[in-house]
Amino acid sequence: MSPAEQITTLENRILELEQENKRLHESVAYLTRKLYGRSSEKTSVLSLGQMSLFDEAETEANPAAPEPDLKEVKGYRRKKFRGQRAELLKDIPHDKRLCTLDERDRSCESCGTDLVSVGEEFIRTEIEFIPAKVRVIDYYRETFECRTCRKNGEPYMEKSPMPYPIIQHSMASPSTVAWIMHQKFVNALPLYRQEKEWKSLGVNLSRATMSNWVLAASRDWLVPLVDLMHQKLLKEKYLHADETTVQVMNEEGRKNTTDSYMWVYSTGQHSQYPIRIFDYQPGRGSKYPQEFLKGFKGFLHTDAYSGYNKVPGITRCLCWSHLRRNFVDALPKDIHSPEATLPSQGIRYCNKLFEIEKTLEDLSCEDRKLERLKQEKPVLDAFWAWLDSIKGNVLPKSKLGGALNYALNHKEEFMNYLKDGSCSISNNLAENSIRPFTLGRKNWLFSGSPKGAAASAAVYSIIESAKANGLNPYKYLNFIFSELPGVQFGQNPEFLEDYLPWSADVQAVCK
Repeated sequence: MSPAEQITTLENRILELEQENKRLHESVAYLTRKLYGRSSEKTSVLSLGQMSLFDEAETEANPAAPEPDLKEVKGYRRKKFRGQRAELLKDIPHDKRLCTLDERDRSCESCGTDLVSVGEEFIRTEIEFIPAKVRVIDYYRETFECRTCRKNGEPYMEKSPMPYPIIQHSMASPSTVAWIMHQKFVNALPLYRQEKEWKSLGVNLSRATMSNWVLAASRDWLVPLVDLMHQKLLKEKYLHADETTVQVMNEEGRKNTTDSYMWVYSTGQHSQYPIRIFDYQPGRGSKYPQEFLKGFKGFLHTDAYSGYNKVPGITRCLCWSHLRRNFVDALPKDIHSPEATLPSQGIRYCNKLFEIEKTLEDLSCEDRKLERLKQEKPVLDAFWAWLDSIKGNVLPKSKLGGALNYALNHKEEFMNYLKDGSCSISNNLAENSIRPFTLGRKNWLFSGSPKGAAASAAVYSIIESAKANGLNPYKYLNFIFSELPGVQFGQNPEFLEDYLPWSADVQAVCK
């Protein structure tokens, strides 16, 4: 090798090492930001002041602004609005407490004449907390006899009807099981902590017993409703899907440390009947969405995971929030440095699309489609042209290179939302539905068995569907457990229709 070739080789090696060093610094900055930085994806806090694309007006945070001192905090008063307190307390029962004079003090201090009430005035409103109480209900059945028939030698006796138990041969009541589920799956309170709460109320209720109650109640009363909602979900034209990991113990042939998955499927934003269904599966393979979505034909909103590609008969719409997140992750530590220019540009394009989307929310499906083509199509054309112009100047293995490849490799799927005005620009609906599960997972950490994971999926399906339909999850669970055990839905499946979260009776009772 000639000296010139050696120099060229060394220069190339130095360039490779510099690029590798840059990627490592970028990775360290990214991981540090993930560990200690702001978790919000609101890009208005990023102070991308150097970009002025489309002259977008955006409030910028000032990183140099001083922190308020104690005097400023102490002197701060929140602005009050007329009727604000009444609005906050409108759904809470009110008790009137009249402060009056004792009978012995109702005399005039000057002349001794009895005082007469001439009116009352409102002084203030307080919220009173009433601690939970536990009581035991002992059921007795009354028996009736016809004395006339007995005298005639034809004894006739009749017993009064009894409410059906939620779980046979158990002391569980509808309200108890509903509250245990609400505490764990809404408030993310693990069973071992609930065990302590029950003990403080005077009841030694073990976590094993509570777990068995959840399993039995889910199997008997929630799963049939979820199965019916699943049938209705497949008839929709617009769906959202997402998945996240879950650790499940005692799976056959698998280590306890192996990741399983909780999938969520949701109806679209403009659906008449909002449905959220969770589906536990031991893996992330394409066969799971294929099986769950069998028979569905329409638009499916997801991230770019390739497992959804094998679902037949769908048009995939990818999430622009995911794409924007990749550009946010590509920002350097110093967002005012020249290296932040290109990621900031990508963020600006995405923000412009979301800004336009907000103005189209109240339009009809057809009008929204036309306005998207009119207002958003030029922004999209400019975005793709910009990506093509810079892709040769970006390191392929860098965060920014990953963002560019992510966008360019899925250009068609990112554009598909323009085909129908009822499609969404993001998959935030599914992500918001699965977020309560991910938050709860931080507390209860894992499911004890595949049956437990399946029961959790059923409970989350009912709870998140209740929220989507404007219901109180606890009231809805209590309604199901109180009313459904006495319904012969096995022989008459159509009876279950009256217990879906959008039915008139449920809406009237469970708000």
